[in-house]
Amino acid sequence: MIIIKQLTPYLLMVGAFAVLTVSSAHAVEIQWFGQSAFKITTPGGKVILIDPFITKNPKTPEALKDLAKLKQVDLILVTHGHGDHVGDTAAISKTYGAKVAMNADMGHTFAALGWVPYERLIRFNKSGPITPLGEGIRITMVHAEHSSEVVHTDPASKEKTVHPGGEPCGYIIQLENGFTIYHAGDTGVFGDMAFIGEYYRPDLALLPIGGHFTMDPDHAAFAVRNYLKSPKVVPMHYGTFGLLKGTPDQLEKGLAGSSTEVIDMQPGDVRTF
Repeated sequence: MIIIKQLTPYLLMVGAFAVLTVSSAHAVEIQWFGQSAFKITTPGGKVILIDPFITKNPKTPEALKDLAKLKQVDLILVTHGHGDHVGDTAAISKTYGAKVAMNADMGHTFAALGWVPYERLIRFNKSGPITPLGEGIRITMVHAEHSSEVVHTDPASKEKTVHPGGEPCGYIIQLENGFTIYHAGDTGVFGDMAFIGEYYRPDLALLPIGGHFTMDPDHAAFAVRNYLKSPKVVPMHYGTFGLLKGTPDQLEKGLAGSSTEVIDMQPGDVRTF
């Protein structure tokens, strides 16, 4: 009995450490680089980048603009063809051998321009889930209300040409532990957000709030209250350029009285869910 009593504090400490280790092992880690660029580290250690506008992003901290510091990238998701979303996709895919998933038409454009070869492209379209990282992680493309084109600048002549960007989209990312993320891409409010909320039930919504090109905070708040009903939302795509005037404070005011938590991340921040 004396031995047991003496061991009890030790056993409690070991047990607490074990619980902490298990909890950490099943956590989802999300880092925001500014604009719509996110890095998701899944519970199983896979790394997904979304719209990796990093090296030329005025809001990305300088310390994070060295792409070598990413260390691992398994999959890149691109929502549409605008430069502040395509960003460093080609360079990151080449460096890490990462697969690049995007709408089927824009995939042809990326291959034709020599940005990403077909063997690293996953060309797909809406409502057909894919499992490029194994059965435990499902990626589904969903609608976005926006535009899409790809602008290429010839490195020698500096001449710009415009190429097809296919349809813009958002992504539903369902992870190994059941945690579901909705990255809306650039979008306005659309009625089928109700389907996204009801069918996928996202635990976390990453929503644009800047206005002018996308939803402003009031429209984003309406979408969350009436359609998505997600318990947590991270505002994005604001403050990067002068026209993107919406703020997280305005989103919080729009969601006053709602059960949804607004998570105000700063570029470079990492959060665990």
